[in-house]
Amino acid sequence: MYETISITTDGRGVATLTLDRADKHNALSATMIRELTEAAQALGADDGVRVVVLTGAGKSFCAGGDLGWMRDQFAADPETRFFEARKLALMLKALNEMPKPLIGRVQGQAFGGGIGMCSVCDVAIAADHAKFGLTETRLGLIPATIGPYVLARIGEAMARRVFMNGRVFGAAEAQRLGIIAHAVPEGALDAAVEEEVVPYLTCAPGAVAAAKRLARRLGPPITDDIIDDTIRALVDCWEGAEAQEGIGAFFEKRKAGWMTQ
Repeated sequence: MYETISITTDGRGVATLTLDRADKHNALSATMIRELTEAAQALGADDGVRVVVLTGAGKSFCAGGDLGWMRDQFAADPETRFFEARKLALMLKALNEMPKPLIGRVQGQAFGGGIGMCSVCDVAIAADHAKFGLTETRLGLIPATIGPYVLARIGEAMARRVFMNGRVFGAAEAQRLGIIAHAVPEGALDAAVEEEVVPYLTCAPGAVAAAKRLARRLGPPITDDIIDDTIRALVDCWEGAEAQEGIGAFFEKRKAGWMTQ
């Protein structure tokens, strides 16, 4: 049914949604973005599903945007860039508003969009060796599309520690920032996720969904206007000289002109 993700559901109604491009570090391609949107809608509507666990195949959770997708954006016109970025934003929105508990199982690196994926989970648990980073500014871009979800998760003060500097950091710092709830040894990851799953199986599913909607309504607003504003900010960056230099340098495997380290 799916090319880039897989879904399995156990007898308790616990669905595992796996990003399944291990050879690409589960980077977000156009196909994966579409399939994740469809999966969020299907799982949200399935009365047999009580909890969803989001994880990645292989060594990485999600390495951000797929190189092919980035290359396409590099060559596209502003209207196409806006359209494609909005697909990513609406995928995150679908996961964020899915009326089922969403538990992140972060077994490896989470960069850029990977942190966005962590941020739409109700709780995320990571292996203690996992690495994180909002690395967009290294390319002359900004973490715009994921921004509303990251800020809703960790707040402005915490975001400003890592939002602009492109720095890679470990699981302990990700926990202090609030991106993840816990960091545990890799061998204990499944047990830690199970501890988050089990309490939901004692709760009324409708009440859980209503409580999640209430929490989202009381939290920072993520409206269509806010989403579109972030996309326009990203498109503006794509049009700028820094993005042309940064992305060009990335594909040419050289340092961008502003790098002094």
